[in-house]
Amino acid sequence: MTAVVLTVLIQAFVARVYVIPSASMERTLHGCTGCENDRVLVDKLAYRFGDVEPGEVVVFRGPEAWTSSEFRNPPSANPVARVVQNVGSLLGLAPASERDFVKRVIALPGQTVMCCDEQHRVVVDGEPLDEPYVHWQEGSSRADHEPFEPVLVPDGRLFVMGDNRMNSTDSRKQGGGGVAGTVPVENVIGKARWVVFPKDRWSVVSDHNPQPLG
Repeated sequence: MTAVVLTVLIQAFVARVYVIPSASMERTLHGCTGCENDRVLVDKLAYRFGDVEPGEVVVFRGPEAWTSSEFRNPPSANPVARVVQNVGSLLGLAPASERDFVKRVIALPGQTVMCCDEQHRVVVDGEPLDEPYVHWQEGSSRADHEPFEPVLVPDGRLFVMGDNRMNSTDSRKQGGGGVAGTVPVENVIGKARWVVFPKDRWSVVSDHNPQPLG
């Protein structure tokens, strides 16, 4: 019992294991149909001591304008089943019950993001991004990148996108896109650090900064 209590406390305040049930972050995070969904350890302390940076993969609560949550697990009407569901969520054995999403940070407050340049790359503040983590589904390529008009990211908000660019409902589309698709920094729950299950997928989650340095 003590071990369970400690696990719940740690996951509530320090780090939590999330099940990835969506393919929007393929292939960085597996959540595909017919495969074993990744379980990812999310560091809840990361942004208490530092700021969100471009390229980091974050879990966040979906703002009001966002719909079709990737993590929603409607609570059971049965009170016993609901308790089991909630405990399973805390222990990383079931999807979280709240409206949580996992995406990669593309642009920060005050930056302008748009798509695309002549080489079909996403551009931030006039500079194309270096995005080795992007996954193109079979039959698609960077030339299929869906264009969107320039978005000036408001203060206190982030522009986020999924690595599986052809199968991610993110800041480009949520809330109708534009400023409405951006995410409040205060909604960020934590930084995805490690894939902890299945064991053949153990790895550090890439936080490659796509923006030109300097």
